[in-house]
Amino acid sequence: MSAVRTVLGDVSPADLGVCDAHDHLFFGSPRLPGQELRSMAAARAELVAFREQGGGTVVQWTPYGLGRRAADLPPLSRETGVHVVAATGLHQAVHYDEDTLAGLRSRLAEVFVAELTEGIGTSGVPAGLVKVAGGFHTLDAHARWTMTAAAEAQRATGAAIAVHLERGTGALDVLDLLCGELGVPPHRVVLGHLNRSPDLVVHRQAAEYGCYLAFDGPSLAHHATDWRMPDAVRALADAGFGDRLLLGADTTTAAARSVDGGPGMPYLLRRVRPRLVDAVGEELVRRILTENPGSAFGAEWP
Repeated sequence: MSAVRTVLGDVSPADLGVCDAHDHLFFGSPRLPGQELRSMAAARAELVAFREQGGGTVVQWTPYGLGRRAADLPPLSRETGVHVVAATGLHQAVHYDEDTLAGLRSRLAEVFVAELTEGIGTSGVPAGLVKVAGGFHTLDAHARWTMTAAAEAQRATGAAIAVHLERGTGALDVLDLLCGELGVPPHRVVLGHLNRSPDLVVHRQAAEYGCYLAFDGPSLAHHATDWRMPDAVRALADAGFGDRLLLGADTTTAAARSVDGGPGMPYLLRRVRPRLVDAVGEELVRRILTENPGSAFGAEWP
């Protein structure tokens, strides 16, 4: 049977409740100096604030080497009553030093599989998805390497592959590689950040592959998120793809957290949800937040 692999173990997709399908409790990158998500207290407060808005699950897309703090995720989940899903995977090369990448060169798929099945590092905390990333309108050698390893891990475990699309671009190239060349079933692929490139034609073409489409990042106000996203969601729903849509907040900096004065996770439910209800109706929004994530991230784990 399908199950979502959380940091506290596998749960039924029906038990996720309202899901933030792409976010970060902990994250750190040399590209964002001074804005790292490192505070345990702030992560706990953010989860509590999300729960108070009706939230039930947070899917953390923080991959290998970017401060996941896997051992801290289970106590956070227990203390707040919010399910947490962790990630394995690898981000763009710019987020890592050369020694880190060299150490993974011949064993990347092996690392992904081990983190999905045995646990992250010595923590014993399992990952529940593989996160990879494309570039701006392109797939460089690093992206092809990481996606090839992700496809191997997907075949071995059934896990979903979540893809960071740089500024929302490159969706069709990613699908041509993952689902075309590498043979990943389209329903095991989640494309992130489509809200940042509101090209309704590309959205429709990506949906026709059969993948999941994530509109994630209402905390990034300088992107075409809140004001164009409802039209994109409505267009996809009208075309029959309402069962392939996901929503997330993608809080990547300390300043973006609600507990630090930003919108954070609660904004997804406090402001984005009612705005979408006005656009597409309460029933579809309910399914996007509660049913679709279970289908997207659930797997028949070996």
